[in-house]
Amino acid sequence: MSSSPSLSRGSRLAVLVVVLCWFAVLFDGLDMFIYGSVLPHMLEEHALGLTSGQAGDLGSYATFGMLIGALAAGTVSDRIGRRKLMLSCVTLFSLASGLCALAPNVMVFGLGRTLAGVGLGGLLPTAITLVSDYAPRGRGALTIGMLMTAHHAGGILSAYVALWVVEPLGWRAAFWVCVVPLLFLPVLFRFMPESLSFLLAKGRADEAADLSRRYGVELPAAAGAGRQAVADRWNALRALFDGREWIQTLLYWLASFGGLLLVYGVATWLPTLMRGEGYELGSALTFVVVFNLGGIVGMLVAGRAADRFGAPRISAVWFALTAAGVFLLSVHMPLALTFVVVFLTGVFLNSAQVMIYATVSIRSSPENRATAVGWTSGMGRFGAVFGPWLGGQLLANGNGDWGFTAFAIAGVFSMVLIGISSLRGANRPVEGAPRQELTATH
Repeated sequence: MSSSPSLSRGSRLAVLVVVLCWFAVLFDGLDMFIYGSVLPHMLEEHALGLTSGQAGDLGSYATFGMLIGALAAGTVSDRIGRRKLMLSCVTLFSLASGLCALAPNVMVFGLGRTLAGVGLGGLLPTAITLVSDYAPRGRGALTIGMLMTAHHAGGILSAYVALWVVEPLGWRAAFWVCVVPLLFLPVLFRFMPESLSFLLAKGRADEAADLSRRYGVELPAAAGAGRQAVADRWNALRALFDGREWIQTLLYWLASFGGLLLVYGVATWLPTLMRGEGYELGSALTFVVVFNLGGIVGMLVAGRAADRFGAPRISAVWFALTAAGVFLLSVHMPLALTFVVVFLTGVFLNSAQVMIYATVSIRSSPENRATAVGWTSGMGRFGAVFGPWLGGQLLANGNGDWGFTAFAIAGVFSMVLIGISSLRGANRPVEGAPRQELTATH
């Protein structure tokens, strides 16, 4: 009888952490997608003297900042804590959006987008860590999948900000909206608990145990010694290149490169490319809403499909369907049919990349699984930098019609590579391989 109140308190705390992280990731998604949503306005008005080539560069600045933020997040959070890092990331990308709103020229705007990217890249892995710490037992994948829907909800919100705010007030107003998350900081500061795994790693076991007792939360396994942890990470990294493993590792990295090139290229240029195909601006922005609704559905169904058919197979098939959908967007179709294609492309595109991570996780041994997934994600982020730049270069050189085709080729590229890697690893059973589930990270 006495355990019931404790479990109830633990459930309430888990819900609180998930809700707080969900809103933080919502703002992350809003800030990430807002540039693509307002870009047609900026190009039409020649804001800041912006050209198509410069627009692609600016899109890459944010994703380059995300690369830096994602790579630095683990080290920084190990020093200052997950809670402080989350507060810092929200502060950074909100203030950086204010800098974009005030920017007198392209250089200052680019600096703002780069700084915003650093905050955006650091927030998501931090939020996933916090949610994982407090998720109910056996519900970790589900809660992380729910968390990831916030990123696409932010993309939907960005389209409505562009529709409702930019037209009457101008493009700068959209970036002022992205400063609003600063008002959320006091809520995070007051209610967000520190990560239990961080407290244990820092030797603050009494504090972690007290939090666990008060809220009925299960303590994670204690972290090992710092030097041993570093040594283990280096050993796990070397294992990715032992013997002929380097071939498999390279295939995963290149597939992730193509996947994130596709994800961030389409996210940045979808409204602009759709306008180039002859659609009105309102319809072009509505495509962003439909695309991200598809992303939410895809995140919720991809894990189930992988459980039944296998993550490697689903990843390859999903990329093939994504490539077909993206290519079809280069064809002017009836509006209703276009919406269907955009929705389905959103379903397959976002979860196709997620299935690469799931494939790497399944094919890796338990001792180097985290390293393998982390480095696959990190190397893939170079594709996230390249995708927006590629779209800008195509438009700047008068080849905008090739935009969707180029991104479709990236989908075929990833499909082939993840297919080959799966065939090479099909006969190598891995002890302790986890149940195939959604791995939520971009």
